Amino acid sequence: MKPIYLLCSLFFSVVLFGQQKDYAIQSVPFTQVSFTDQFWLPRIQTNRTVTIPASFERCESTGRVKNFIMAAQKQGKFCTRYPFDDTDIYKTIEGASFSLALYPDPQLEAYIDSLITIIGNAQEPDGYLYTSRTINPAVVHSWSGKERWEKERELSHELYNAGHLYEAAVAHFMATKKRNLLDIAVKNADLVCSVFGPGKRSVAPGHEVVEMGLVKLYRVTAKKEYLSTAKFFIEARGHYTGYDSKSNDPWKNGAYWQDHLPVVQQEEAIGHAVRAGYLYAAMADVAALTGDDSLLRAVDKIWNNLVEKKLYVQGGAGAIGNGERYGNNYELPNATAYNETCAAIANVYWNHRMFLLHGDAKYMDLLEKILYNGLLSGIGLDGKSFFYTNAMQITNGFKHADIELSRSGWFECSCCPTNLVRLIPSIPGYVYAQKDDNVFVNLFINGTAKFNVNKQPIQITQQNQYPWDGDLGFTIQTNIPNAFTLRIRIPGWAQQQAMPSQLYWFANTSAASQLPIKVNGQPIEYLMENGYALIKRNWKKGDQLSLQLPMEIRKVKADTNLTDNIGKLALQRGPIVYCAEWADNNGKVANLLLPESSSLTAAFKPDLLQGVTVLQGELPAVIIENGNSISTRKQPFTAIPYYSWANRGQGEMTVWFPSTIKGITLISK
Repeated sequence: MKPIYLLCSLFFSVVLFGQQKDYAIQSVPFTQVSFTDQFWLPRIQTNRTVTIPASFERCESTGRVKNFIMAAQKQGKFCTRYPFDDTDIYKTIEGASFSLALYPDPQLEAYIDSLITIIGNAQEPDGYLYTSRTINPAVVHSWSGKERWEKERELSHELYNAGHLYEAAVAHFMATKKRNLLDIAVKNADLVCSVFGPGKRSVAPGHEVVEMGLVKLYRVTAKKEYLSTAKFFIEARGHYTGYDSKSNDPWKNGAYWQDHLPVVQQEEAIGHAVRAGYLYAAMADVAALTGDDSLLRAVDKIWNNLVEKKLYVQGGAGAIGNGERYGNNYELPNATAYNETCAAIANVYWNHRMFLLHGDAKYMDLLEKILYNGLLSGIGLDGKSFFYTNAMQITNGFKHADIELSRSGWFECSCCPTNLVRLIPSIPGYVYAQKDDNVFVNLFINGTAKFNVNKQPIQITQQNQYPWDGDLGFTIQTNIPNAFTLRIRIPGWAQQQAMPSQLYWFANTSAASQLPIKVNGQPIEYLMENGYALIKRNWKKGDQLSLQLPMEIRKVKADTNLTDNIGKLALQRGPIVYCAEWADNNGKVANLLLPESSSLTAAFKPDLLQGVTVLQGELPAVIIENGNSISTRKQPFTAIPYYSWANRGQGEMTVWFPSTIKGITLISK
């Protein structure tokens, strides 16, 4: 049975003959959405012209490409640090393939083909592909084990490498229609399916992602073994008897790998935050494709735990540096916040799938918060400098070992830069989605989308200056009148909600009222459902819809269980969370107070940080005079978008501000 290749989702997935189950909602492919905005389009272009070339160059200069060459020759010494370094090439190929789908580039395509040849030469005859073993099986990486898969549960990352290979192969195949990388991936996946499964070897992969990769291969090949093996890996968790179930150590009890309980019994976001996010995304995939309600119930509970107890105000996740992991409920310290960029990316993948499952705007609310804040902060404005961790507070003289003060071009463990390479060009695929004659508008980005509704072509063009301005305009083009429902997300922040939970809330709220929407200049009545404004009509060529989101400056408070934030406020305007940085505030921000009654104004600064809206006013600052007296005096204050910090050198930064002085600790240095 041959699959029909139909671009139907963000990741080029396909609809298969006979496939009875899938997400009820389908994304409009990113290849059908073109941006014209001044926020995301420049970043996609920078990714194409700067980030992708820099990533490939660094894969070469650091020895990642050389590892594959040596594996093909079966001689040499693995020359990078980690056995998962292979994935940096795979992820860069994936991102470059997404870019090729938007911007054909024969030179880039030829270079990718040359890398694929090198990768193919490194693959062993039965499909095994893992350079740290193939180079010299007698002397392998200390994490790898003497035999294949021996340490997969904890250290080897053999299946993690495979998962990123599969994702890259699907992206490359759908962008170029070439099978060269896909054939390598299929050969490897066939080996994996022959080794693992009921009655065969069983393991809960130590670093999840193979499950997501197998699902994507299933979509383009129609091989049911790929889906069943993905499900098998998910269901393998929680059955290993070698852990100490009574231990509170996440490594000893299996929680670090989300292996402490069967997934259907898990209710908490736990362990390594990136691995967790990939697992939860895969659970959503498999629940959708198999109709397994037990997986659906579990992933719903875990999501609720995340947003109610384990998420930073800017969308960052994974608070604990020791293991890059989630801490206990409400364990969200500021001074030591870890917030790995890859964890934010994993949570974008997960939240998008949750939306596709449920059609509720709260998942896209969270995705938007992560995208504009906790994720975007991971890449510098130059497109080639990065944060692995994303701090919440930098105070001169108080440096925690895990906290980065400045961006780096690359890391020994460089998963975050290459993950950003593949995420950024895919952003157009998060804007629209469909379910029958319902069209979801999830993100507000200038540009045009073309797709079919009721088997008729339509075009939607957005006109806005988002995220700086809340005036939204939409023009509908259709050859003939077309009756469908436009579902426009009304963001939670526009409905007095800082987070889809009570973990954070706005201090200055007013009674929520329905926002006015106009069609062709005339106000209309509409219903709200699951966070969406429903506009059902017989749309005609040139119909125009307008909506104004309130762009008030909001002061954010935190649940009192977040002890670091008691008596403190954060700032948000629209989807943007703000911070104060040394460069705008007399070289210091740890001495600033933000009274709840303070007045701030917004101003767009086109020449600052590639164009940002800043928040300005006068705030009290604690001043030490002559080394022996303390006073407060008002001084000019500027807050910048959190994502834009650390682009002007090192210095203090904070997201949370004390609203009053409760006490002073004296430190002599």
